[in-house]
Amino acid sequence: MSGARLWHQLTRPAGPPGSARARYGAAMELHAQGRLSRQQLEAYREASAFDDQDPAQVLTDRGLAVPEAPPPSPALALTLLADEIDRCLATLASPGIAETRSGFAALTRQAPQPRPGPEHPVAAALLPPALAALAGENPTLAEAIALAAPHLTWESYGYGPGIGPHFPQSHAFASLAGESAPFTARDFDLGLFLIAPHTLYRDHAHAAPELYLPLTGPHRWRFTPGAGFREKPALAPVWNPPHRPHATLTGAQPFLALYAWTRDTRAQAYVLPADDWPTHEPTP
Repeated sequence: MSGARLWHQLTRPAGPPGSARARYGAAMELHAQGRLSRQQLEAYREASAFDDQDPAQVLTDRGLAVPEAPPPSPALALTLLADEIDRCLATLASPGIAETRSGFAALTRQAPQPRPGPEHPVAAALLPPALAALAGENPTLAEAIALAAPHLTWESYGYGPGIGPHFPQSHAFASLAGESAPFTARDFDLGLFLIAPHTLYRDHAHAAPELYLPLTGPHRWRFTPGAGFREKPALAPVWNPPHRPHATLTGAQPFLALYAWTRDTRAQAYVLPADDWPTHEPTP
């Protein structure tokens, strides 16, 4: 494992299952390389008994320096995000997850090419509070997104007028894998999707099979135009087979989700009219 990866493992947030052993394993390797003292290694050994034990507190209590990881390179930040996404997906059971993981794994064998773009106002405003919410559920994934986000191009979809007057300026997305993404793909797209709070993403469908993994929540969903919405919590996957109608009504938090289109990525989405849109959208 490279030195940069070892430092990342060493400084993983406390809490997630297996994180304590991962930190101690990295500490042993860094000690063998002469980068941690024997006293620092002993502090990590003691903290390794419990995933929620922060080794920084043990180090501080003993008057020892808390190691600071150097910032990862852009390529490493993107690779670490890909690793954390797969680790998160592997813990979930849902249609579409195996298909998504298989397609993504085939792409992440390549070295990613950072694709930084100009600052996107929606991403700049919504990503920090969304990551703060995610940190309560999955701090390691939240940290990985924060490190990789500056190396992604944040954009808005070029929808026609049917998507409504509010959605275009209320969302942003960034592809991690795709035709012009850091991990290049011909017919696969995976990335991050942001929507402002209390926003209707109108009923629509598309030929591409689609996986959503909301990372914040709760938000509301429906799968028949005009039907009632039902609430889903964070980390509850949503699988949309080809041409399945779906709409999202975001809650009080910014909507941050992982999305994946596993094929037919060039097919255009189409809006499906519903009579109740005015009920869920602000009056101009």
